[in-house]
Order: sequence, then structure tokens, then C-alpha cells
Amino acid sequence: MRTRDLLPTTDGEGGGVARYREIAGDLAAKIRDGRYSPGEALPAQRELSQAYGVTLMTLRQALRELSAEGLIVQQPGKGTFVAPPHLAYQLGSLRSFADDLRDQGHEVRTTVISCAQRRVPARIAARLRIRETETGLRLERVRAFAGRRAIHQISWVREPQADRLRDVDFTSVSLYAALADQGVAVARAAETIRPATLDADVARHLDDDEGVPVLVSDRITYTPDGTALVADRATILGSMMQITADRAATTLSLTWRPT
Repeated sequence: MRTRDLLPTTDGEGGGVARYREIAGDLAAKIRDGRYSPGEALPAQRELSQAYGVTLMTLRQALRELSAEGLIVQQPGKGTFVAPPHLAYQLGSLRSFADDLRDQGHEVRTTVISCAQRRVPARIAARLRIRETETGLRLERVRAFAGRRAIHQISWVREPQADRLRDVDFTSVSLYAALADQGVAVARAAETIRPATLDADVARHLDDDEGVPVLVSDRITYTPDGTALVADRATILGSMMQITADRAATTLSLTWRPT
């Protein structure tokens, strides 16, 4: 990949610390104005160091600056890439991932991997407070935005609401919207978000490698009468997500615990 309108090369390093900051500033400007697009690879380090007329050590200092700003992602053995846009995961709202993404200006593509009535596993039955012998709707899907499959999600819906959702096209309708269309109201959700690493089973559905950092969201959604309606687990690529919260004493309660 050729370099694009880089700073003119100079004779020698010419200023050490100031020089690597100049390079970082120049590359940052080109990333922000779109000359390097999200997810695109930057030129190789040796090519960049030659174009800027600096040593590899100085060039790497500049790249560390960009990495600290969240503008690039360095993948050992693969290269340096412009960081993808970050989804702000809004803790204070009760909406679907797809709705959150669209409201932030992202085009979202949902792929349904499976949607079927199944016997509820023991772990899910305990979360929904139902018997293990009962069935529910298991909905598995992947969300893609900014050109990457970034979110893998499995939702379990209890009966009798599950039976009403069998024919819904979840590629274009969110689960919450489908429930609302059936006259089912949701009132609140309890959610835990924890850091993890991407396991092999989920990695095959997302555009990243096994072992990379992810966020795992476990959510239980309740009806107004306190019935646990939906048990949901979402695995989100850590490189594409940041968590935000609008805090108010009466609207959001956060509990911070070491992991």
C-alpha cells in the first residue's frame, strides 16, 4: 500500500521527541479526514519510517501515541490498522443493540443464525425462573456494522410469548419491537457486563480471532409485573465498543465489582 501525502522527509531525526509527535499528528489528521478509512491497514512500518525520514524507533513512538489515542490497532504479525468506529453502549437505555447502533448513525446488518423452539437449558431456566422441562424460543443472530461482524447474540424468550414470535423476520425487526407488536410490554432489565476473551465457537461468527478481548453482556428483561421474559447473552468485540452512562440518582444504578 502506498503512503499518501505524508509530511516531507527531513535530514535526520531533527528534534527527537518533537519529530515523533509531528508524525503522530500528521497520521492522526489523515485518519480523521478519511484518507485512511476505519479498518484499513496503514503502510508497513519500514515504509512509513523511510517516507518520514526517521528511524523505526521514532516511527514506533509515533504509532504508540496513535494507539493510546484509540486511532489505530496494532495486530502482531498482521500490521497496523485504523481503529473501527466505536459504538457507545448506552447503559441508561432499554433498547435493542440494533436500535442503539442505528441511532448513532451506523448502518446495521443482522444475520439470523437460528430461530427455533427448543427445550430451555438449566442455566437459562434458572434465570427465567421456569422449569427445565419447559420450552422457549432460542434466537441466535449476528450484528454487523462498519463492515465487520461485531456482535453475537443469543436470546431466549419464555412461553407463551415465544410462540407468538416464530414467524417474525428478525433480520429487519428487533426482538423488543416484535414483542411490542404482540402487545407485550417490557419494563426493565438487569444486566451484567464483564470482560472476557473470544472463544472458538463464537469467533467463527465474528470478524476477529479467538482469544481477542470482548465484552460479554448478560441481560434479563422483565415485564411490568416482574416476570422474567427474555434471557440474553451478547458477545461484543472489545475493539468496537465503549461503555457510556448518563447518571442520575433516580434513573440508573451502577455496581462496580472487581473481576
